[in-house]
Amino acid sequence: MSLKYTAIRAAFELLWLSGAPRIARHLSQARGVIFTLHRVLPDAPAPFSPNAILQITPDFLDYCLERLPQTGIDIVSLDEALERLATARKGRPFVVLTFDDGYRDNLQHALPVLHRHAAPFTLYVPTAYPEGRGQLWWQAIEDIISRHDEIAFAGEDGPERIEARTARQKATAFDRLYWRMRKMPEPERLDLLAEFTRRYRYDLSAQCRDLIMGWGELSEIAANPLCTIGAHTVHHYELAKLSPDEAALEMVQSADILEKKFGRRPVHFSYPLGGPLSCGPREFALAQDLGFRTAVTTRPGGLYPYHLQALTALPRVSLNGYFQNRRYVDVFASGGVFSALGKLTG
Repeated sequence: MSLKYTAIRAAFELLWLSGAPRIARHLSQARGVIFTLHRVLPDAPAPFSPNAILQITPDFLDYCLERLPQTGIDIVSLDEALERLATARKGRPFVVLTFDDGYRDNLQHALPVLHRHAAPFTLYVPTAYPEGRGQLWWQAIEDIISRHDEIAFAGEDGPERIEARTARQKATAFDRLYWRMRKMPEPERLDLLAEFTRRYRYDLSAQCRDLIMGWGELSEIAANPLCTIGAHTVHHYELAKLSPDEAALEMVQSADILEKKFGRRPVHFSYPLGGPLSCGPREFALAQDLGFRTAVTTRPGGLYPYHLQALTALPRVSLNGYFQNRRYVDVFASGGVFSALGKLTG
């Protein structure tokens, strides 16, 4: 685990020991929290698994959904959360569950837990993914690095070769390539990804079909009354790196396709990756202009009444797979704590 996550874990411990989450729930004006989830998998991650931050176990999800009501926190849909924000009285705190990307394990491992607790949730779908045309590039580079003792790719100043024999070396290689891709314009990133996966004979389409629900499976989960389907672009591109017309097309087409598939136009949207590099005021305005009722980021924080004036720039708190400790659930659910942390780190 990196020094960053070690420091965060220490902060979680301090917050839990101090009782700050409980105090914040009583004193803060935060009404609730939107949780970000991605994968729900029963197996422990491998020693080298940088994307383990995106996964939690079914048991941890089950405990979260059991613990939250015990502390007086309701689990509500996104639409009900907006209704509660609009009321003058603070009322009971709440949590909203959201899942990004449409991983097959959401159907296999998450849905039974959600159903057992009658927990509503929103599932954001990038529409190229169910067709097998998605490029889960962050997982692809992890997979390739895990299988090789050295990797090579096109660097800024020419070819780069990085030794990747140990877990630490693999983590260094992953960080180098990941952030190189994150900081590139999308067309250049796609070119680098194509060259890198071709070099190591990695089939992105097969990976997508293996990890992501097809349209038939999505229809099954969408038919569940607990589920709300939201839009998540077509190709999962970082919208801030596209022209305004390209970004708008990604957003509109995803809603068009989902409406055609499920008979209802999605009114909720999730920005891919969702941080400051990926979306900002331009994208927030685009989402509003295109008719989305809400749009969520991955910027940490709680929900406050003032968010009714910024519904296309909503914060979320990630249920990070590195912190699957039962005593941290109270910290995760504290909107006031995460709003304060967001101000310190943002």
